[in-house]
Amino acid sequence: MLGEGILKGLAETAKNFAGSYFSKERLTTVQYPEERIPQIENSRVFPFLVYDGEDWQAGLRCVACQICEKECPPKCIYIEKSEDKKPDYVGKPQHYPSRFDIDVSVCMSCQICVEVCPFEAIKMDTEFELATTDRFGGLLHDRKQLAKSNEYYHRIHPTEAAEVDARLAEEKAKVEAKAKAAAEAAAAKAAAAAAKPAAAKPAGGGE
Repeated sequence: MLGEGILKGLAETAKNFAGSYFSKERLTTVQYPEERIPQIENSRVFPFLVYDGEDWQAGLRCVACQICEKECPPKCIYIEKSEDKKPDYVGKPQHYPSRFDIDVSVCMSCQICVEVCPFEAIKMDTEFELATTDRFGGLLHDRKQLAKSNEYYHRIHPTEAAEVDARLAEEKAKVEAKAKAAAEAAAAKAAAAAAKPAAAKPAGGGE
């Protein structure tokens, strides 16, 4: 029948409209900011930097590889690499960002920076109340503003954070096992080298 699809759509709209007056589950609005809808785990707004431990500077996972800066479509990430190095989460000396800024007025929340990061250092936040009277400096977030703990990451994205931690722990265990095996091999080689001259030394005797 001609127009049947339109009539079905109007009927569905009318049902939702009427139902919103009787069923709380069907209400489409809340009295914000007094009432707030809990953020779902998959929601995303702007990026933040993850750090481990208590000190955000010492615990930043970012090693200033600048991949996210290069891959960012709107070019809203600005990174400067440090001159020196510090140990990363597995104890390997790495560079760190002496500057890491994100212009959230330009960021399009595409999450590409998260996808390309090889160190699980940048993730998407769920915080959206970022209004400011300073439209320029107030929306340019530096590394201190962007740094948030791994505990915070677990709180807003528990499933994803648990998977990331498990993967990082597995990588760390592999590195430690490899280092232990190398140390044992070196010790065995040194012991064998020390035993060889003793075995080759002739037995003592008088003439």
